[in-house]
Amino acid sequence: MANPAINSAIRLCADDRGYLAYDSDADRLYELNATGALIVELCDGSRTSDEIRALAAPVMPEGQAAVIDHFISEALESRLLVLEDRTPVSPRELSPEELTTLVEHLRDCGQIGSALRCAKKVAQRTPEDPVAWHHLGRVAQAAGDRPLAREAFESYLSQRPEDAAIAHLLMALRDQPPPARASNECILQSFSDFASHYDSKMRDHLGYQAPERLQQLIWSELNGAAQLTILDLGCGTGLAGVGLKPRAARLDGIDLSPEMIEMARARGTYDSLEVAEITDWLDKAASDFDLIVACDCLVYFGNLEPVARPVAVRLKPDGCFAFTVERGEKYPLRLTDSGRFAHHPDHIREVAAKSGLLLARLEEGVLRTEAGAEVVCLLALLRKPASH
Repeated sequence: MANPAINSAIRLCADDRGYLAYDSDADRLYELNATGALIVELCDGSRTSDEIRALAAPVMPEGQAAVIDHFISEALESRLLVLEDRTPVSPRELSPEELTTLVEHLRDCGQIGSALRCAKKVAQRTPEDPVAWHHLGRVAQAAGDRPLAREAFESYLSQRPEDAAIAHLLMALRDQPPPARASNECILQSFSDFASHYDSKMRDHLGYQAPERLQQLIWSELNGAAQLTILDLGCGTGLAGVGLKPRAARLDGIDLSPEMIEMARARGTYDSLEVAEITDWLDKAASDFDLIVACDCLVYFGNLEPVARPVAVRLKPDGCFAFTVERGEKYPLRLTDSGRFAHHPDHIREVAAKSGLLLARLEEGVLRTEAGAEVVCLLALLRKPASH
């Protein structure tokens, strides 16, 4: 008679909680506690169920021996175990490379807890690999484990000190005083690889609706205004430009990332595009605009006054500055664990007043999701007085 044996498609990885057992054929991960791990170790095909029970029962709590039969029965039903006549063989262990692939797969499937167990194991087995610590930091963030995320990113940064994006992120995770804004190096690094799949990631996975929501706010305030000179700050791949173009006599876009500018250029929407940092460009600009838009780019600035003041100079009388930021509960602002700034509504009001602009509209809205949760944002429209 065949004995219970672990499925030959299963690959194992031991951790401090028991075993991770991955069935590559069925694309299924089993998370086994210490009891399950012991039973699986005994199920090598050389023992009957009675023999397995006899060996495992002494380490079970009193009266819990029946758990062994129940586990074997369920494991056979799920194909973690099979009944086969074969030479006993130990299952193969998951390699660090296989675990890393599994981490990414589980994270993409929303199985964050399982991904975290795998990522921890990879970092333990390959502590000299900075990529392992980076993966662990990202998964720990998704799981809401700030201390672990901080520890993982610090280990990563000790091996990759040139990584400006992670250095910026660690300011938040260490609860350090925030910088005035994310550095140019941080922005450039963050978007150099992101540009090619930015649209699909934001639209398909995060439900990104910031351009449409901001344009609804603008056009409801400006009514039938058309033939506008429009500047799109931090234009990115040009998602906002699509909805702005029909009302534009001229549409210009600037962005710090060359890769994002190239994606925007491919749309054929803008009359001109430049690679530039926002405040530098505004300080040197000679043109005036009816409308200046900043859709989801001011999240990389702390105090917004250094942006709003030069914007006010470049606006024509009665011109508008419309933008989105993430809403923060802490006044005036906070650097979040995502590396983006969240701004309190009162900060927007103060920035408008100090910049000589009138706060025409300030609304809340959900413009996207993150880790399955809605991100509450502020949509603002500031207006330059006609007599300014």
